[in-house]
Amino acid sequence: MERIFYILMVFTVLFSACREDKLDNPLDHRLRAAIQDAAPDGSLEHFVLPDRDDYDNIPQDPHNPLNAEKVHLGQMLFFETGLALSPMHDFGKESFSCGTCHIPSAGFVPGSKQGIADGGIGFGLNGESRTMVNIYDESELDVQGARPISLINVATVVNTSWNGQFGSDGANEGTEDVWDNNEATKINKLGFAGLESQNIEGLHVHRMIVDKAVADLYGYTEHFDECFPEFDEEERYSDVTGSFAISAYLRTLLSTEAPFQKWLEGNENAMSDQQKRGALLFFTKANCYQCHNGKSLNNPSQFYAIGVKDLYEAGAFQTDINDRRNLGRGGFTGKQEDLYKFKVPQLYNLKRAGFYFHGSSKESLREVVEYFNVGLSENTNVPDDQIARQFKPLNMTEEEIDDLVEFLENGLYDETIQDYMPKEILSGNCFPNNDPFSKNDLGCE
Repeated sequence: MERIFYILMVFTVLFSACREDKLDNPLDHRLRAAIQDAAPDGSLEHFVLPDRDDYDNIPQDPHNPLNAEKVHLGQMLFFETGLALSPMHDFGKESFSCGTCHIPSAGFVPGSKQGIADGGIGFGLNGESRTMVNIYDESELDVQGARPISLINVATVVNTSWNGQFGSDGANEGTEDVWDNNEATKINKLGFAGLESQNIEGLHVHRMIVDKAVADLYGYTEHFDECFPEFDEEERYSDVTGSFAISAYLRTLLSTEAPFQKWLEGNENAMSDQQKRGALLFFTKANCYQCHNGKSLNNPSQFYAIGVKDLYEAGAFQTDINDRRNLGRGGFTGKQEDLYKFKVPQLYNLKRAGFYFHGSSKESLREVVEYFNVGLSENTNVPDDQIARQFKPLNMTEEEIDDLVEFLENGLYDETIQDYMPKEILSGNCFPNNDPFSKNDLGCE
C-alpha cells in the first residue's frame, strides 16, 4: 500500500511539473536568454534600475550625496519659475523654469520640436503650443541648437548633453586640453560629474538666479540650510548648491514602474506577448542592443553617427548649418573621427515626446524604427565613412516593426511619471510656465 501511495505521489509531482513547464510562455525563456547574451555581465540584473528612493545605490557625484531633503528642494527648484530673474525683457521675468523644456508628461523633453525658455509663451496640453512671443527678436530667445535630451534615468549618464561635453570623468578623461575652447566646458575644471556641471552652467545660461536674496524672498533659505550645512553661508545659496539640489532630484527620475522593469524583476505578466516579441527583436534581429546596452538602454561612453537631420532643417529658431552642435562629439573634442557622432540616449518614457533625435527629425517612435530598418543616412553633410557600422538595413517585416514599436512605446513606459511633479513651489507662481498664455492653458487663473 505504501509503495502504491509513493508511486502516486511521484506521478503527481511529475505531472504537475510537466504541466507547469507547458504553461510557461516560451517567449519568456527566449527573451531571458537573449538579454543574458546581450548584457555585458551576462545577467538580467544589468538592466534593472535602482528604486527612486534607494539613495545609496543610485549613481551619484561623490561631491553631491543624495538624501530626501535635497531631492525635495531640487524638485521645487526645477519647476520654480521664480528663479527666472534675468530675462532679456521684463515680460520674461518669472515666466519659465527648467520644467519648461523638460515636461514630465512628454518624458522630460519639450512638447514641441525645440524648447523655448526665455522668450517663449504658451503651453497647450503637453507643451506643444509654446512659441516665440512677438516682443522678442529671434536672437534674444533662450533656445538650443539641438533638441533637449530626456532627463529620465539621467542618473545612468556619465557625460551629459548630446556631445557628452559636461563632466570631468568618464569619456572626458583625456580631453582636458579642449575644456577652455568653449565657455560652457570650463565648468569641467571643478571636477564635478556631468549632471552637476551642466546644471551649474545651465542656471546661468538659462537666465536664472539662485542667491541668498532669492532664497529669502521665496522661503527657500531654511531648505538650503538643511541641505548644505557643510557650505559656508557665503556659498550656501548659489548656482553650485542650486545645481546640486536640482541634480539630486533629477537622479531620482527612474522609470522603475515600466513593464519591462517589472518583467526583469520576475513578473512575467508585466509585459504583453507583443511587447515581449518586440523586446526579443530589440535584443536580437533589430540589433538595438549593440548600441543601447547601458542600464537604461542608453550607452554611457559611446557616440555614433547615424546620419539624421539637424535641428535647423526642422525650421527651428536661432540655429543654422554652421551651428557647432551639428558636429556632435567632434564639436567638443575637435577630432575628425568624432564628427557627427552623438550620444546614445536612454529609451524609457518616449511615446509622448512628439519629436526624436537631436534634430527633431522624426515625429513618432514608428518613424524612428522605420529609419533604422531602412538603414540609410538622410543627412548629406555627414560623410559615409563616419556612419556607424551598426547602422545598416534590418529587413524587419511590418509585423516585426509593430512589435518593436509596441515594446518601445508601452513596454518601456512608466505611467507614474507624473508623481515627479511637486505639489507646490514656494513662490506660489504657476509652473512649469508662468506667462499669461501658459497660466490659462495650465488652469492657474
